[in-house]
Amino acid sequence: MPAKARTSMLVKLDAIAADPFARHPFDVKAMKGMKDVFRVRQGDWRAMYEVIRVGDTVLVLIIDVRGEVYE
Repeated sequence: MPAKARTSMLVKLDAIAADPFARHPFDVKAMKGMKDVFRVRQGDWRAMYEVIRVGDTVLVLIIDVRGEVYE
């Protein structure tokens, strides 16, 4: 992952972790058929994460390019 994209993705994930249920200004979408699993994009890169409500935790499941992350 290029350094600029990595930095931008980390900023987004940090903002999500700080308040996972807020409306964020970047492209966050819920994954269909997966409870509390969302994706955020940064250019061609995607991060899938799960919000664990009991522990108030955001768990990053995968960060990969668009074509690979959904397989």
